[in-house]
Amino acid sequence: MESYQLARAAAKALSDKKAQDIVIVNVSDQTVVCSYFVIATGTSTTQVRALCDNVEDVFEKNFSLAPTRTEGVREGRWGVLDFGDVVVHVFNEESRLFYYLERLWDSGRNVEHYED
Repeated sequence: MESYQLARAAAKALSDKKAQDIVIVNVSDQTVVCSYFVIATGTSTTQVRALCDNVEDVFEKNFSLAPTRTEGVREGRWGVLDFGDVVVHVFNEESRLFYYLERLWDSGRNVEHYED
């Protein structure tokens, strides 16, 4: 499966659990680390954890993929799931505003706001 389809699948998994402000950012021209960031907001630490868990579950079930690394999920402020070419960032509202990753990686037309 292509990286973009994986990024869309992550966005859908986040949307299915009511994540807010989901964006897919193509970072392939700015870094060699990955091709896409998927960024979303959860309204509470519990929801941030649930969103991350759902993405992991969907990727395991549908694509037999597990993240190579996870960070911060249990704390529920900023969870990062690294699937290689797709990295999923789930923030609580305060952390999302503080770090504002879209601003750091936005080059004009590389940010897609996800909607079902």
